[in-house]
Amino acid sequence: MESKVNKRKIDKNNKGNFFTDWIVPIGLAIVIAFLINKYLTFKVLIPSESMVPTLNVDDQLFVTKVYNLDKLKRGDILVFYSDELGESLIKRLIGLPGDKIKIENGIVYVNGEKLEEDYIGTPDKFNGEYEVPEGKYFFLGDNRLVSKDSRYWKNPYIDGEDIQGKAQIKVYPFSEFGKIK
Repeated sequence: MESKVNKRKIDKNNKGNFFTDWIVPIGLAIVIAFLINKYLTFKVLIPSESMVPTLNVDDQLFVTKVYNLDKLKRGDILVFYSDELGESLIKRLIGLPGDKIKIENGIVYVNGEKLEEDYIGTPDKFNGEYEVPEGKYFFLGDNRLVSKDSRYWKNPYIDGEDIQGKAQIKVYPFSEFGKIK
């Protein structure tokens, strides 16, 4: 009789252990992953050749959410939403609010100074001038010959509130794992 009582206690303890050993940690991991994805980072897949050679088609990146626009720097690779195109894009930040951009035979000048762009893929011979309004940003792809970026949009500027995140780490392909420059 006593062995049946002990067996029931052991069964109850095993069920309790299963819950605390498995269900609670898995539940917490799911909640933590959701919160990190919602408020800190998210993963993106590169769909086009517009950022070659820095980023290639099918590269996967971790992107940190942007909460303070004052910390953005020219040259940052950002993910943003384009109302005009109705999709999220990833491009390099070239123009900050108030900047005067001049592109002459594919060479970019910001506020009269030539921008050193050692990350350019295939250059082009584009010409154009832009003055970035307050609260707006100007973006170009690294593969200028094929990139459909600010130069070709009806409205070449992106609202600061549409900037979603900054590319930080390339996670795939694994052979190229590391910080994005």
